[in-house]
Amino acid sequence: MTLTEFRYIVAVAQEQHFGRAAEACFVSQPTLSVGVKKLEEQLGVVLFERSKSDVKVTPQGQKIVEQAQRILEQVDLLKQEATQNSDQLDGPLRIGAIFTIGPYLFPSLVPEMRRLAPKMPLHIDEDYTHNLKTKLRNGELDAIFIALPFDEAEIDTIPLYEEEFLALLPPKHPWVKKETMHLADIADEVMIMLGAGHCFRDQVLEACPQCRDNSLNPQKDWITGSSLETIRHMVASGLGVSVVPASATEFQNKELGLEVRAFTDPVPSRKVALAFRRSFPRKEALEIIQQALRPIQLQGTQAL
Repeated sequence: MTLTEFRYIVAVAQEQHFGRAAEACFVSQPTLSVGVKKLEEQLGVVLFERSKSDVKVTPQGQKIVEQAQRILEQVDLLKQEATQNSDQLDGPLRIGAIFTIGPYLFPSLVPEMRRLAPKMPLHIDEDYTHNLKTKLRNGELDAIFIALPFDEAEIDTIPLYEEEFLALLPPKHPWVKKETMHLADIADEVMIMLGAGHCFRDQVLEACPQCRDNSLNPQKDWITGSSLETIRHMVASGLGVSVVPASATEFQNKELGLEVRAFTDPVPSRKVALAFRRSFPRKEALEIIQQALRPIQLQGTQAL
C-alpha cells in the first residue's frame, strides 16, 4: 500500500467520478484506476460501486476511505513537525456552515479572520448539515459551523454560542401589540417554515409539538420556503408568520415593515458549535476561528 493509492481513493470518494479524481490528483485516469484496483486487490475489498453515471463508496469502502484520510492528515502533521518554524496559519482553510448560520456569521467572521491570519485564505461553503458532515469526514472541509446536537465518531465539537428563536410577523399583524408571545400560539397561524432537510426546521418543530401536528394536517395552511430570505419576503407579503433564529433578525429590512417578538419561557433556542475531525493537524487555525468570534456580537446570541 502507498500514500499515493490512499490519495487516489480519497479523491474518488470526494469527486464520485474517476475522471475528476484523476484531474484532482494530476494523473491520467488509467493510472488512477490501476492504483485503486491494486489497493482493492491488496485489501480484498471492493471500495467503490461503479456505474456509467456515477461512482459510490461501498459501506466497507467508506471505513477504509475515512482511515486513509486520517493517515494522510497524520502524514501532513508529520511533515509540519519535521519542518522548523512551521506555520499552521500559512495555507487555505476550508470552512462550512449550515444555511441558517452562514449568511449571518460569515460577513463579520471572515474580515476578522483575515486580519488575524492574513496568510490563511478562506474557502467558504454553505450546505445542509448532512452534506457538511460528509464533506468534513471526507476531508473536503476542515471545520463546520453546525447546531447541536452533533454526534459523530472521530469528530469533536466546540460550543460557541446560544441564540434564541424569535417570532417573525408581517406589518400590522395583531400580535405586533404584544411584547412577548407563547410559542404554541404560532401553531394557530399560517406557518411559513423552511423545507425538509433544514435542521432549524426540525428544532422549531421539536420545541413546538403543536406546530408539528399542524404540519401534518391537510386542512391547515402550511407554507415552506427554501431560505430565510425567501421566508422573510413571504411574511412581509402577509402570507403568514414564521420563527427565525435571532441572528437573522439583525438583517431585517425596515422597508419591509417586519416585526419580531420574543417568546416567553421556556424560550426556544439552539446552540451553535464548531465541528472538526479529531485528527485535523492545524489546531492553531481552529484557535484563530474562536479568537475571531470573540469581538463579534450577533443579535440575540450569548457566548457559551
